[in-house]
Amino acid sequence: MADAVGYRLRRAQLSVFQDFNETFASRGLRPTDFAVLMILLRNPGLKQSEVAESLGIQRANFVAIVDGLENRGLIERRKSDIDRRVQSLHITDEGEGFMRSVLPIWEDHEDRLIAKLGGVQARDQLIGLLQRLYD
Repeated sequence: MADAVGYRLRRAQLSVFQDFNETFASRGLRPTDFAVLMILLRNPGLKQSEVAESLGIQRANFVAIVDGLENRGLIERRKSDIDRRVQSLHITDEGEGFMRSVLPIWEDHEDRLIAKLGGVQARDQLIGLLQRLYD
């Protein structure tokens, strides 16, 4: 298995997620929750389906994620002005404050990973290689 790409990717994912989960356990933040909040922080008003698609999450599974973040007061659903059947997602003021408090912690997490890889150039090379698998 040492030469199997899928095996190595999975082991790497487990290691990254373990570090993330340990880092953010006290904040009740999971990697997927963080990704949704980051997307909405940078792109407010996206449709639920757009966010789910950008993260590769099935719509049925994404509803539970949105429900959880909405119940915590971090995001809110709003009816579209154009099509009332469509829900857009927005980060709340509380969500923005939460993200401001966790972004430095996330940056430390990323710095640990980059250091393990051997620096920014190695990170960029890895990202380029990984993008080949899904672009």
